[in-house]
Amino acid sequence: MVKVAPAGILPVLNRDVLRQARLLRALKPTAVPVPDVLWADPGDPPDIPPLFVMSFVDGSTLEPLYDLDGDDDATTVAGRMRQAARVMRQLHALDPATIGLGDEPVVGPSEEVERWCRLLETVDPAIAPGWDDVATDLRAAVPRPLAAAVVHGDFRLGNMLAWGQSITAVIDWEIWTIGDPRVDLGWFLVNADPDTYRRPTPYAGSMPSPSELAAIYGDAPDLGWFRALACFKSTATWSLIVKHNRRRSDPDPGIEAVAADLPRLLDRARAELAG
Repeated sequence: MVKVAPAGILPVLNRDVLRQARLLRALKPTAVPVPDVLWADPGDPPDIPPLFVMSFVDGSTLEPLYDLDGDDDATTVAGRMRQAARVMRQLHALDPATIGLGDEPVVGPSEEVERWCRLLETVDPAIAPGWDDVATDLRAAVPRPLAAAVVHGDFRLGNMLAWGQSITAVIDWEIWTIGDPRVDLGWFLVNADPDTYRRPTPYAGSMPSPSELAAIYGDAPDLGWFRALACFKSTATWSLIVKHNRRRSDPDPGIEAVAADLPRLLDRARAELAG
C-alpha cells in the first residue's frame, strides 16, 4: 500500500505523510496493531511529493452505524467494536517519550476547540448556524487535561481493518497528535451511538452501547465535555464536506442530506455540556 501526498501542495498538516510514517514506525513494536512501514521517500515538494510504502494488511473495514451496505455478521461486528475499545486503551497507555515521540508538541483540549473553529470559519455560517455559540460554551468549560497520550484523532471502527472480531490494523493517522486521550474516546463513543447520525444500517440496535464501551475503556472523567467536542468536531468536518459538495457540478444528494443534521449535532453538543 502506497500513501503519497498530493503534488503541487506543501506536505503539511494532514498531508504530511512522512509524519504518519514516523508514527507507524513508533507504534510497530507495541501492542497496537499497525502496518509495517517498508520504505519512504521525501520527494522534492511541492512538485515531487513525499510518499511511503506500508505492508498490506488483511481485513475489512466497516463503520457499522453509518455504512448502509455492511454484510458482516452482527455478533462479529459487535465483538469487533468491543475489541476496538481495548485497542484504544492500549494506545493511550503508551508513554509518547518512551516510543520516541517525546519531541512532539502537546495539543490540549482548548487547542482542539480552536482547531475546529478555524475550519468552521471557512464555511458559510448558514451550513452550521450557531456553531460559534457552542464554541464559546466549550471554551468556558474546558476540563483539566489528562497526561498526554498518542491520539489518533479519528478513532472509529471505520478506520480499522478487522478479521472476524480481531482488529488487524489501525489505519488513517492523518490527524494524529500528542494530546488528551479523551479526544479519541469521546469521538469513538459518539460514532458508536446510533442516535448520532440515525442511519438505518443493518447494525442499528445490535452494537454495544456507548456506556458499555466506555466501561471497557476505563475511567475517564469529564467525558460529557469530550462528547460535546466530538459533536462539534463532526459538525466542522461535515460542514467542510458539504461546502465542497455544493461546489461540484453534480452534488451528491447523500452528502447534502447530512447538512440537515448539523443543527441537531450542535444541539446535542449543547445538551452534553449541560449535563
